[in-house]
Amino acid sequence: MLKIQRSSNGQVTYMLSGQIEDEDIAELEALIRSEARGRGMVLDLKNLTLVGHDAVAFLDRCETKGITLKNCPAYIREWINGQRGES
Repeated sequence: MLKIQRSSNGQVTYMLSGQIEDEDIAELEALIRSEARGRGMVLDLKNLTLVGHDAVAFLDRCETKGITLKNCPAYIREWINGQRGES
């Protein structure tokens, strides 16, 4: 189960807790699209416990679009970097 908390202080931060399942990705994409363009955005992954291949691809796309991945666990960072190397 994924818990999403939003905060805003000049930039929008979404704190993600738990597991990102495949069905959560569409919801996260919709939340990101709903934010005003040009505003800084952060995904805080400190309390993220589990992700799959599709979630890693989603996080990679977010970072490519300029969204900051804060407190990204090392295993997720390695997986993202490995995926970039494959592309």
